[in-house]
Order: sequence, then C-alpha cells, then structure tokens
Amino acid sequence: MTRSIPTALILLMLALPAAAQSSHQGHGSHGAPAATGAPKGQTGAGAMSMESMQTMMKTMMPSPGDAASTKDFKSADMKMMHDMAVPYTGNPDIDFRTKMIPHHQGAIDMAKVALAHAKDETTKSLAAQIIKDQEREIAEMREWLSKNAPK
Repeated sequence: MTRSIPTALILLMLALPAAAQSSHQGHGSHGAPAATGAPKGQTGAGAMSMESMQTMMKTMMPSPGDAASTKDFKSADMKMMHDMAVPYTGNPDIDFRTKMIPHHQGAIDMAKVALAHAKDETTKSLAAQIIKDQEREIAEMREWLSKNAPK
C-alpha cells in the first residue's frame, strides 16, 4: 500500500534538521554536526537528502507489527511534526517559541508514552521530570508570546 506524504510535512522535514542543530538546555548536543562534517544524510545548510527524508518518514509510519509503545511513540512523533508546521514570521524571538512549544509538547507526549510502557524506574523518573520541565517551559513561552507577539 502506498501512502501519500502531505507537501507541508515534506517541507517541514526539510526545515527540521537545521532547527535541530542548535543545542537546548537539558538536551545536550544531540543533532550537532560531527567534527568531520555534516551528519549522515544531510547536505549543506542543514538540508536532508531526499533519501534520508524518505527513510525517516518510513520509520514514523505505523506498521502492523509495531509494539503498542512504538505505535504510541510514532503517533506522538507525527502529531509533533504536524503541530510544528506553523508559518514563520521573520521574528526570531517569536518563531523560536512558536516552533519550540509543539516541540516541547512532543517531548511531553513521548514522556507520557514512556510512563505508560516503560519498565525501568529511571526511565519513568526521567519521563516525569521531562513532563514537569517542559510544561513549565511551555507556560513561560506562552506567557512571553502573550506579552510580545503581535495580536
């Protein structure tokens, strides 16, 4: 069965690697380019190759044999990708927050999947802390937007 990938999602997938390059407090340097060059599957300026993008998209699509937790993680991933597809304003302060809010919500949703399915108590503890931290940061970003974004 062939699945159609919406154009907006493809455009978002092209933009995400560049956004993922920046470090975020508490997230370390995941996604940072290796010292020897761009990460595998990326071309200049953070763009992904079409092959890498297609491979990533395939891994996000539900499969009949997926474990329940995998289905839930994939659902959270797809929702986050969809919710991050908001237009840019040209104002980096606003754009940062409007992209990070759904990114953080995606982290919360994935942490909830971990709480529901994980067996390891340290995983559950980490997930609970992520929920607490990300909810606080979302509230802070929304507050800033309410005071600073054009109405």
